[in-house]
Amino acid sequence: MIVVTGGAGFIGSHLVEKLLEYGYEVTVIDNLSTGSLENLEVVRDNPRFRFIKGDVRNREDIAKAFEGASTIFHFAANPEVRVGIPQEHFEHNILATFNVLEEMRKKDIRDIVFASSSTVYGDAEQLPTPEDYGPLKPISVYGASKLACEALLSSYSHTYGFKSIALRYANVVGPRHSRGVIYDFVRKLRANPRRLEILGDGTQTKSYIWIEDAVEATLLAWEKTPEGFEVYNVGSEDAISVREIANIVVEEMGLKNVEYIFTGGVAGGRGWVGDVKYMHLDIAKLRKLGWEPKYSSAEAVRLAARNHVMTLPSQ
Repeated sequence: MIVVTGGAGFIGSHLVEKLLEYGYEVTVIDNLSTGSLENLEVVRDNPRFRFIKGDVRNREDIAKAFEGASTIFHFAANPEVRVGIPQEHFEHNILATFNVLEEMRKKDIRDIVFASSSTVYGDAEQLPTPEDYGPLKPISVYGASKLACEALLSSYSHTYGFKSIALRYANVVGPRHSRGVIYDFVRKLRANPRRLEILGDGTQTKSYIWIEDAVEATLLAWEKTPEGFEVYNVGSEDAISVREIANIVVEEMGLKNVEYIFTGGVAGGRGWVGDVKYMHLDIAKLRKLGWEPKYSSAEAVRLAARNHVMTLPSQ
């Protein structure tokens, strides 16, 4: 049996669907603070699916969910990079991961896949950035918390014989994603189709990956990693600027003559304090396992924009 923490969230719910499709029994534990049962509507009646409303900060909830488990996909976290409350990231990310690992140790579960983030690299001087780049200097508390979680996974692998995989995701987009720049642009343009406020100077450039590509990479990394602690970048071939994203969203919404208002941002044009301005991941390591992303950053952005235009209600 496989447990997915945070399985009612964006990436987690898509992962749950794929695991069930492959024939696994899946238990989801989620406190529904950012996830939603609507994300699991498709799998709700599957006899191999079980949902537990619980919090990974609570050891009793974890103990209940992990009973009989062989593998943990740990995707529960505070997903908001911009939250400026360090306590939130400590409790939801670091403390929760420690609790997960401790319960695994007690129950002799030795297999974990962890949703990390490209934010662990901070302002990397090498682009595309490979997994062995260093030193790692996160510039947000969120990024620091993810790096701390990776360190815990590494230590449990070496001390207790865990097979631990940390996946450093680029910006994952697709259906059910209810945050991020594409979602925000569609909402803003629905409210005012003549004017779009853009955080930063518009030159921020990052990799985007379609959700199906990300889930396939996740499962392949799990299947092909035999033991120990491994880190993989999960991203697309290229990167795309915020201005280019705005152009795609405007086009998908069928708008013309939209005025862009750039806020100017902070610290050299970033969208907010802690925003990594340039992010492009080297995905050669995953490629060696046989994985290839089907979509470029621009294609992933366009698919996501099209989905949000179709599903987000009009103002």
